[in-house]
Amino acid sequence: MPHDRNQHLPPHVRVLIAGGGPVGLAAAVELGRRGVDCLVVEPRATVSHARPRCKTLNVRTMEHLRRWGLAARLRERAPLSASWSQDVVFCTSLTGRELSRFTGVLGLAAEGDRFPEIGQQAPQYLLEEVLREAVEETAPARLVLGSKVVGVSQDDDLVTVIVEPGVGRRTVVTADYVIGCDGPRSIVREAIGARYVGGQALRPNFGMVFESPGLWEHVAHGPAVQYWVINATAPALVGPLDRADTWWAIGFGVDRETGEREARRIIDGVAGRPVEAKVLSTDPWTARMQLVDRMRHGRVFLAGDAAHLNPPFGGHGLNTGIGDAVDLGWKLAAVLEGWGGPDVLDSYESERRPVQERVISEATANMRVLSTELLADNLEVDDEAGAEARRAAGVRIQKTKRAEFHSLDLVLGLRIGASPIVPGEPEGQEGRESTVRTGARLPHLFLPDGRSLYDLLGPGMTLLVLGQDATVTAMEDAARRRGVPLTVVRLPEPPAAEYAELLGARFVVVRPDQVVAWLGDEDPEDAVALVDILSGGARRSEKALGSS
Repeated sequence: MPHDRNQHLPPHVRVLIAGGGPVGLAAAVELGRRGVDCLVVEPRATVSHARPRCKTLNVRTMEHLRRWGLAARLRERAPLSASWSQDVVFCTSLTGRELSRFTGVLGLAAEGDRFPEIGQQAPQYLLEEVLREAVEETAPARLVLGSKVVGVSQDDDLVTVIVEPGVGRRTVVTADYVIGCDGPRSIVREAIGARYVGGQALRPNFGMVFESPGLWEHVAHGPAVQYWVINATAPALVGPLDRADTWWAIGFGVDRETGEREARRIIDGVAGRPVEAKVLSTDPWTARMQLVDRMRHGRVFLAGDAAHLNPPFGGHGLNTGIGDAVDLGWKLAAVLEGWGGPDVLDSYESERRPVQERVISEATANMRVLSTELLADNLEVDDEAGAEARRAAGVRIQKTKRAEFHSLDLVLGLRIGASPIVPGEPEGQEGRESTVRTGARLPHLFLPDGRSLYDLLGPGMTLLVLGQDATVTAMEDAARRRGVPLTVVRLPEPPAAEYAELLGARFVVVRPDQVVAWLGDEDPEDAVALVDILSGGARRSEKALGSS
């Protein structure tokens, strides 16, 4: 991409995104792939490798990367392949006793048809680099580096954004909409008068990245994506960033001053022996459990850390932000393309807030038992008391930490409840045996030729037709009349009949984000009214919800 295109600040864009971290970049990819002119304003000229931050890309995020054509690219460049390890180990140190182990963690193991993409361990900076490339490759999207948003105001028609491209310089850019992805100290959040509600943990934590040549030679537990170290010297969480010498660690209950002063002692405590090590970076932090009191004001929206913060345990934070970006991206595109009505944008907060609340709750629950809570006497003693202490520790670990590492029901099972663009169950369908409901993620399926069903879904709405004798002319005609993009996918036999039985319906409307919008066995009684609801052009109509 030409350098001047990267740095040019246009006078007007359809969508301006403040902040070019993973969430802001994901929003730009979603918008840009839909032909929406958007601009990402990001202060950092380069992506720093000093602080890897998030390291878990869950199944849902990888499904979005697949849809954007980026999943394979990211996996090729990830330092740790999913096949290298799918384990989390609890131990007294890297060279000490193993207390317990979880396998097939964090969605890193395939489960039949359940999803087309397994999870991936990768540092946040790698995701940012891949997404930056994707923005640069997508013509309607632009990325301006070394600039920051310093002011936002709006009227009924436009948002006026003040951008500072350098010290002492300011430029005005107008936009139809603005997305604030500018993190915990968000200028955009402040501009719309939104504030965090919630609390924070009392205990500090000390993150660091270190290089330790030869440390792998001493690890007694084999490869793992995380090692939870349980000893009084250095209760911590540690893991590899690559298969060479680079590691990340979190010292629990360690403040900044202590961490800076005693980093080498902590590393030796984690290793269980003195090791050669060089601290590359430090990152003191305290967990926050906070959600903004509102995510939208007029033409301005908040996403990612600008809207919600949660403890990192379970790896949900960044992934929830990517979900925000996808949700808001397709909805803004629908409105700007002319087929989405006002309810589409109104649905952003009503759909995302319950997800964010659930994630904050789960992450907070995961934080209740860390290495500091698992400390016990005799864990390294080589006698009967030691064996009993290790057995008891293993039982407690399995009881209290399993949900943190086996959370696919949370990742894939979240269902949209109240939403102005998701009708309730069609009349006569409420009691059906299928567990699939409107507002849920479409159950995945691999087709006989090996393709993923998700790869057949269109960029707008998709109508799945399950059965050769099924006709859906009313839905197709209604979508055409209303200008709503509708891709019709007729699933062949097999597996159409079996899939229809799973869903409990022969017709399924799927949204751009792979969420089930409507199910039925026949064309809806009033297809135009249904299409109006799905596209946000009309309020709920009882007539539209029934099926003939």
